[in-house]
Amino acid sequence: MPGQRLQGCRSLHINEDNGRFLLLAVLIILYLLCGAAVFSAIERPSEVQAHGKWNRTLFNFSETFNISLDDLNSFLREYETAIAAGIRADALRPRWDFTGAFYFVGTVVSTIGEYKNRAYQ
Repeated sequence: MPGQRLQGCRSLHINEDNGRFLLLAVLIILYLLCGAAVFSAIERPSEVQAHGKWNRTLFNFSETFNISLDDLNSFLREYETAIAAGIRADALRPRWDFTGAFYFVGTVVSTIGEYKNRAYQ
């Protein structure tokens, strides 16, 4: 029996390269977790404060113009959908006209080109 256990332990042996990779992966995960904790601790209070202010604004608007909060929230969801689709209230030109599309393509190509150049150096 003891010989079989020893054999099992030998199969779990990690070579030096794999050990370094595993250690690096663990350190990166710890770094990300710590960064998330710090960022959350810094940003969360202001987010809660902004959310409270927004709720008071919605309530005041609802009371002033005699609109139910459900109707107002429904309208705002529709507005968010329109904004996400690229619809702007005061659009001087379409968002995806030729010049806008050309700018976007140029940005993508230059970013990918820069990434490839760095990868081969």
